[in-house]
Amino acid sequence: MNKKDITPQLKVLRDQIDDIDSQLVDLLAKRRAVTTKVGALKSEVGMPIFAPDREAELIAMRREQAQSAGISPDLIEDVLRRLMRDSYVSQDASGYRCINPECKKVVVVGGGGQLGSVFVDLFNRSGYTVATLEHDDWPRSEEILSDTSLVIVAVPIRLTANIIQQLKHLPSDCILADITSIKESPLFEMMKVHSGPVVGLHPMFGPDVSGLIKQTIIVCQGRQPESYQWLIEQFQVWGAKIYPVEAHQHDEAMAMVQVMRHFSTIAYGYHLMMEGADISQLVEMSSPIYRLELIMVGRLFAQDPILYTDIIFSNRDNIAMMKRFAYRFLELLEDVELSDKAAFVDMFDQVSDWFGDYADIFLQESKAMLLKANELKKH
Repeated sequence: MNKKDITPQLKVLRDQIDDIDSQLVDLLAKRRAVTTKVGALKSEVGMPIFAPDREAELIAMRREQAQSAGISPDLIEDVLRRLMRDSYVSQDASGYRCINPECKKVVVVGGGGQLGSVFVDLFNRSGYTVATLEHDDWPRSEEILSDTSLVIVAVPIRLTANIIQQLKHLPSDCILADITSIKESPLFEMMKVHSGPVVGLHPMFGPDVSGLIKQTIIVCQGRQPESYQWLIEQFQVWGAKIYPVEAHQHDEAMAMVQVMRHFSTIAYGYHLMMEGADISQLVEMSSPIYRLELIMVGRLFAQDPILYTDIIFSNRDNIAMMKRFAYRFLELLEDVELSDKAAFVDMFDQVSDWFGDYADIFLQESKAMLLKANELKKH
């Protein structure tokens, strides 16, 4: 049998595939219509859009069904998770319940910025009265800040302390919060300038999010937590996960999560440039894991340099952390230079033991990420 002989049969089979695909599109449209209704119902009573127990239960059931039908459970889970992301978008479009209808006004200082505008949009969609305070608005600041229940400072790190110091004469019951990536210094300034409720917030996401579902907001307690509890509940209604931590613990962790990571990524990008590396060749010759790493390096350099400069330069204590990192880099390099493989393997085993179960968890999570990175590769 040759290619010409199978052409009619191939057409029949392809027509069947096209028909099935068309039915799938119709079913997905029906599913989205239902999830939109679910979002509307949740919005009425203030239920969070993201229900982790329901999601886990649904995936487990469909994996079991796929196994019985002779279909890859991983394939079904992958499809379902993509559908769920779309469902969250449709539910997100339904709006959100206003947790505190008694809130007079929300003012976002820097609300015209990238991250500030995310919160302006969310408060608006929940029915709050929202105002922004930008650089040119300071002559009218007293008017804008009067009769407000919540003020969120959403300005660059280098400006945060100065802006907070100007927020005087706030209503005594007004909540003062910031969304800066460092916490001890802003909390100190807010507690000094305002005698009412104070809370430090750190959204662990960038301005490119479409919603807060499965996003984390770190909360550092300041003063009168009972007064800002409604704000925490509003974040949860929006789908965010709340992680409470002390301000000094937050800043210590961010030295590793953000500062050291960003600094080493920038150093690697700088090294590639100074070595005259051919990026197009690196991309073509890269394995999925290196492509993913290269994507993260390139992603950083596609953004505002001032943002990363502010993060890295925000705390002088970070210098000691980065120096320790550099020392350990050179320490390992010395093992390589001396061909001391035993010492290198011993170090590797120690770190592996330190990671414990997380090593295998991250291995499994990375597999899905690598598949996605490979799919996105342009040919």
